[in-house]
Amino acid sequence: MTIQTDKPKTKSISPWFYVPSLYFAEGMPYMIINAVSVVFYKNLGIDNAQIAFWTSIINLPWVVKMFWGPAVDIYSTKRRWLLTMQFAMCLCLAALAFSFQLPTASFFNISLVILLVGAFISATYDIATDGFYMLALSEEKQAFFVGIRTLCYRLAIIFSTGFLVYFAGNLEKSTENIPLSWSITLGLASVIFAILFVFHFFTLPQPEVKNQTKSAATRNEIPFIRVVRSYFSQRGIFAILAFILLYRLGEAMLVKIATLFLLDETSAGGLALSTEQYGLVYGTFGVISLISGGILGGLVISKYGLKKCLLPMALALNLPDLFYVYMAYSKPPLELVYPLVSLEQFGYGLGFTAFTVYLMHICKGEYKTSHFAISTGLMALGLMLPGAISGTIQQSIGYPMFFILVSLLTIPGMATIFFIPLNEERKSEAS
Repeated sequence: MTIQTDKPKTKSISPWFYVPSLYFAEGMPYMIINAVSVVFYKNLGIDNAQIAFWTSIINLPWVVKMFWGPAVDIYSTKRRWLLTMQFAMCLCLAALAFSFQLPTASFFNISLVILLVGAFISATYDIATDGFYMLALSEEKQAFFVGIRTLCYRLAIIFSTGFLVYFAGNLEKSTENIPLSWSITLGLASVIFAILFVFHFFTLPQPEVKNQTKSAATRNEIPFIRVVRSYFSQRGIFAILAFILLYRLGEAMLVKIATLFLLDETSAGGLALSTEQYGLVYGTFGVISLISGGILGGLVISKYGLKKCLLPMALALNLPDLFYVYMAYSKPPLELVYPLVSLEQFGYGLGFTAFTVYLMHICKGEYKTSHFAISTGLMALGLMLPGAISGTIQQSIGYPMFFILVSLLTIPGMATIFFIPLNEERKSEAS
């Protein structure tokens, strides 16, 4: 079936009609694939090592998306790419919902394949969305809406890891059928994407229609080698690479296991939170704290500059990992878990903001956008590889020792801060 996505438009459409929903649609599948999947696999009794390994490996499309980014830029329109990917994601989520009704023996493998396909769709959607944003909006409007798009992306995080997980948890209680509960929940997500597809079909402008006469010669002028060479030839590149790959090493080890720890039975060393409780603790209060930390981090960096803020914010990112050491040993009541997880996520918001600003700091020259894509790909790689082995390590040494190891692994990333080039203050990038 061919989707006719270039419907003629006769009037100008305000960005308020499509920017918020485009970035909500960007955040939702990413969180379902990377975070919500950990929850439903755990609820269905999948082994911790397998969960951590496979839900990390499916990050691969975000690692390598820079390789097909030029194709999205050259072939067809961003509008068509956007709508096609949204339609494909609707089908993908529907297939994932259906997979829960398959026999247990085949469910895990089939669902992983679906998630991997969804990851490629989502990564391609990310490329098209950012490209469309820059084409459809003037530079002034781009600056104005940057906060709006970030907010809506984060609202998608709350919706996915908060509402959807909470909704599934309630269904688990009422139906006493975990597979059916998640089929309904992900079916709802599929319906939402169907609505988004129809909405965007009628609201998205066509900023590229007048520029669709690109020749074959133009298509052959993708300066990929030149872009890569210019990125890896910049001053202090080895320190920069070490910083990108190691700064989030502790978090990379923690991110999957934190969810498993909160959900695991006390006999296995976990806190035995219900799916519903997890949706509130981590997916709602935790994410709100994350957003608050990100906003505060941007304000502080814009006032004092990245050079003064990077190390303190790295400490804010990493020191709260010790909270998990405390929780693993003491098994605190739920009333204490809420503030501890919220504080850890608040610190993460501060630290990640500083990291993002530094990635923008090193992207200079005519290939700035491509350089940022390379940096984020390397960042995803730094998360994927440690995350893939985190489950095996946790099962070998237990939760308490694992969280101690995580805390120690934060040290190399913070040490690289003293070696990276950071001479210029570019405060505006945090705004």
